[in-house]
Amino acid sequence: MKKKILILSGGISKERLISLDTGLQVAKELKKHSYKVKISEPDNYLVKNIIQFKPDIIFNALHGQFGEDGYIQTILEQFNIPYTHSGVIASSIAMDKEISKKIFIKNRINTPKFITYLFDKKNSDLIKEIEKKLKFPVVVKPINEGSSVNVFICSKKNISKILKSMESYKQVMIEEFIAGREIQVAIMGNKKLGVIELRPKRKFYDYQAKYNTNAKTQHIIPVDLPKNQLDQVMNMAFKAHKIIGCKGVTRSDFKYFKNKFYLLEIN
Repeated sequence: MKKKILILSGGISKERLISLDTGLQVAKELKKHSYKVKISEPDNYLVKNIIQFKPDIIFNALHGQFGEDGYIQTILEQFNIPYTHSGVIASSIAMDKEISKKIFIKNRINTPKFITYLFDKKNSDLIKEIEKKLKFPVVVKPINEGSSVNVFICSKKNISKILKSMESYKQVMIEEFIAGREIQVAIMGNKKLGVIELRPKRKFYDYQAKYNTNAKTQHIIPVDLPKNQLDQVMNMAFKAHKIIGCKGVTRSDFKYFKNKFYLLEIN
């Protein structure tokens, strides 16, 4: 009997379109392997779709808020049906860049220095704090978005304008800018799958570099690094995967600069 898989895609986050595409690609691959597949939005019909379709597994192809941050996982827990990727707590922690970075620091995983900004300071005071703790340029990003949505590299000259455009977030992270190479590591369960290097044509690996086919980002395997350094970055990713309590597949994003790896986040 064919196993039935319900794929969740779409949703309400700023990454909706990417999620829809992910759902279609996952469905295409699963059908090749004789699974019975249904795609569902996480909307008012979700419960009905689960009850009527009676899936053996739920494949979570949602991106961003509501899909990766523990909310949909909380809902899925009610059905006692296995679902892909991490559970409620790990998803919530990994999506929250501030909490996850504090865990990295506590566990001695190298990560860029940062401050959180609640839009509660004068620009002049904030700039003084940045110059004291981080130095310009800095990276400004939302605390809980994915796919590099609204991530900016800011100078002293343009940071006020950028922050003004992000006030709807209530709080953002301002992070030390690390130059260097873009390195990613995939972990699946207890297995270190490998390392890839990304060489974007754009200023950094932003939303357009990730999803615009015209951006022409290079994806390089194998990565030109000595084995001991490849082992080091895979061990860092594996450690982050474990301490946060992740399951299934994760991808950890690093910058490599002056013989040091800096963990940016785990997805």
